[in-house]
Amino acid sequence: MSGAVVRAVAGDADLAAWVEVHNRVSPTPISTGEARAWREALAAETHVLALADAEPVGAAFAWLDADSRRSGPAEAWIAVVPGARGGGIGAALGARLAGWARRLGVEALEGHVEEDDDESRAWARRRGFVEVGREARLTLDLRGLEPPPPAPPPGVRILTLAERPDVLRGLYDVACEAYPDIPGREDEEPEPFEDWLEHDMSGPGDDPGAVFVALAGGEVVGYSKFHLPQARPGVAVHDITGVRRAWRGRGVAGALKRTQVAWAAERGYERLETWNEERNLPIRRLNERLGYRLAPGRVLLRGPPFTDAPNAPTI
Repeated sequence: MSGAVVRAVAGDADLAAWVEVHNRVSPTPISTGEARAWREALAAETHVLALADAEPVGAAFAWLDADSRRSGPAEAWIAVVPGARGGGIGAALGARLAGWARRLGVEALEGHVEEDDDESRAWARRRGFVEVGREARLTLDLRGLEPPPPAPPPGVRILTLAERPDVLRGLYDVACEAYPDIPGREDEEPEPFEDWLEHDMSGPGDDPGAVFVALAGGEVVGYSKFHLPQARPGVAVHDITGVRRAWRGRGVAGALKRTQVAWAAERGYERLETWNEERNLPIRRLNERLGYRLAPGRVLLRGPPFTDAPNAPTI
């Protein structure tokens, strides 16, 4: 494409242009503040911008977890706006990510593609990417909904983290049990408490008033958390619902979810969203019982770093 260049994101103006492309392509728009916070939380990342005649037409990024605890693939994402596709912009973005991966010794990339985006999935398959997982997207329309009562099991009460900021360590203990039990995350080791606090609990979409803690006596037995996207003020996104292994099967997760539904409805949110790995049957069934409905999900693809020779100059 005439006048096309691919370059690393540098400065606020580039980041705003990157977010503009992201939000034209992705079904889940983000704010510049959220993108900046995400970059700052990562120890190893690259954000790349493609411009044609000085207009942003493509964006990509790749990253590793901030504490570098993962030995597997790096996460990656590439997008080109519809009117600029077919001219080599995607290949140029991929080549830039490949160079970053080689410098870090990363041997594979993985990323999500919307399951109804046949064009993007075919583009990735031609470059050696294969499906390794699927996530179902479920939504709950809160407009006109009469939320069910939380009804926690006997001996359990539910408060917000804002009401009990002293229980953060207990939440972390739950996370250390819950995260490895999520299908696809079995090999991940819990990150240190301070890192978890920074990366999972302190982002621009995090609010202690939207974190719900299940307490039995003085013990944290479960918690659930909303992410409140800045770019989508009418939407609350379920981040995690985790329960201590010894307390599972007693209704704690359901009570936490029902508390979240009531909280969001009372505050005028229009929709709740959640992503569930398709193999995570308990949480999928719970969501379906609460009235969540399937929406187009996404496919997790994995493959080698891109080897295409870019058709757009890079700077």
